[in-house]
Amino acid sequence: MEGARRPDPGPFYLSLVIAVLLVPAALGSSQTIFNDGDVSWHIATGQWILDHRAIPTTDPFSFTWASKPWVPIEWLSEVLYASAYRIAAYSGVAALVTAALMALHAVVFVNASRWIRPLLPVVLMDFTLIPTMLARPHLLTWPLLALWTWLMLRAREADRAPPLASALVMTVWANLHGSFVFGLLIAAVFGFEALIATPERARVIRQWGLFGLVCALAVCINGNGFEGVVHPLRFTGLKMLPLIDEWKPSSLSLTPVFFGVLAVTLLLILWRRPRMHWVRWALLAGMLALALLQARHQGMLAIIAAMVLPEAIAKDQPVALDLGRRQRAMLLLIPAMALLVVVRAALPIRPIESDSNPWHLIAAVPPQLRAQPVFNGYSMGGPLILSGIRPYIDGRGDMYGDELVLGYATISNGNAAAFDAAVRRWNIGWVMLPNWNVKLTALLDRSPAWRRAYRDKVGVIYVRRSPPSAS
Repeated sequence: MEGARRPDPGPFYLSLVIAVLLVPAALGSSQTIFNDGDVSWHIATGQWILDHRAIPTTDPFSFTWASKPWVPIEWLSEVLYASAYRIAAYSGVAALVTAALMALHAVVFVNASRWIRPLLPVVLMDFTLIPTMLARPHLLTWPLLALWTWLMLRAREADRAPPLASALVMTVWANLHGSFVFGLLIAAVFGFEALIATPERARVIRQWGLFGLVCALAVCINGNGFEGVVHPLRFTGLKMLPLIDEWKPSSLSLTPVFFGVLAVTLLLILWRRPRMHWVRWALLAGMLALALLQARHQGMLAIIAAMVLPEAIAKDQPVALDLGRRQRAMLLLIPAMALLVVVRAALPIRPIESDSNPWHLIAAVPPQLRAQPVFNGYSMGGPLILSGIRPYIDGRGDMYGDELVLGYATISNGNAAAFDAAVRRWNIGWVMLPNWNVKLTALLDRSPAWRRAYRDKVGVIYVRRSPPSAS
């Protein structure tokens, strides 16, 4: 565009290195990516799949759900995490996270750089993502979400449907994580925008309709068949979801940074008054509503906003380098990205001891107890699985269902009758709890049927002295 402002390439290259290399490398090296007990059972599941060369259809890990149905819809993510773990332990997992974050940042940066100085959307996105930046399957879908949104944006620019081959992104997504349903939703939103914005509606219906059909077929290509498609929808109806932090409504006490980023973004919108089709505003409003209803959707909102807002904010006055220079810069950066991932895999990293990683506590379990049924803290279930110990419960709440999870919550809150019933039903021989669970630990400290065997800064182990009293 004649008269458009073109910046000196120096600042562009510097911001590219910071956003796509240094920031993801730092975030991927943070020990906080392991601050969730689910990380361990995802790795264990991937190891089981690699060892058996099959996807489990029943639970091979717990004693409360042993041999009952399980739909591991995140199997491909788990294989990737397990492979990285086998290559370089937690350093390998951190390297995989780093690679995924680099890919995400590259897509967001390159897209934003077409319209505005791209560091701002990247920074605002990262502040939102950091609380959920965990080595779990959802993180591996973040680059796919950004790529998928970019494909929709480019298709609308060209006034056509995306290439049919791009539906393969949905196939990969459907095997990584259940959030693939939002990919279908995003495609439907952009298809609707095309329908109402383009006079040639017959052509739009033909092109986007065919693309939508191919996408629907693409998600059916997954390791769990039809169950892999419908399972994410079934999960949303469980009553136990409010017990899980990421499924709780967003609040200042739970995720204050999200509201800070939201405030900054709204101020930026009021200042720049971006021009954007109302359908895209509706997409952002819908994602905001979902993020407010359930904190787990904050990351998706941040990524989608970082992709769609730069063009609207630019007001047809791009400030980036031309396409050729940007492409050459990214090509030059690829070897550096690969090198940093390899370095990350080579450098040692180990999770900080916590109830999500109670390795010293698990090491203190006597050998004779390891084969006996245990009542464990919720976040401790994953590490127990990775250690070869069958837990009472772990982060697979969708598998256990409402009855067991809600019953577990009652016990965890110190209900003596419910605890005694569970001990009798499962013949529980020992208990492992985090120190913060003062209600149940106080109950066990008072009970003559239990004795404290070990305690450290993370948690406590109790051993049953005698069978529970009948009541």
